[in-house]
Amino acid sequence: MESLLTAFGIDGKLLLAQLVNFGVLFVALTWLLYKPVMKTLDERAAKIAQGVEDAELASKKAETADEDAAKVVKGAETEAEGIVAGARDLAGSEKARIMKEAEARAAQVAADAEARATETAAKALRDSEKEIARLAVLAAEKVLREGK
Repeated sequence: MESLLTAFGIDGKLLLAQLVNFGVLFVALTWLLYKPVMKTLDERAAKIAQGVEDAELASKKAETADEDAAKVVKGAETEAEGIVAGARDLAGSEKARIMKEAEARAAQVAADAEARATETAAKALRDSEKEIARLAVLAAEKVLREGK
């Protein structure tokens, strides 16, 4: 077998030294380069997987946030409709109260005006009775003076 190796120009000691060198180099590169690179790649893969998971979670949260926002808007619209209806009812009752007060004031003003008119008419009648009585007295005096 050694003649076969020498026929091809292969030195056994050199081959053994190269195998040892290759083994040492393989162990050194595995320990110094391959394992740290693989560790870094695994960490990056984990970060990417976490990023994808976080993106999916954020997408789901965005969907639920849209649904929640729609619920809040619908609730606000319902509440606003209730407030508007309440305000309309309150405005209607306030309008009725103001109208009743205005009608009562108008009736009071009319009653006061009628009372003043009646009082003024009564005063005018008294004044005219006094004036008639005074004129009657003056007329009687005149008649009595002429008759003397």
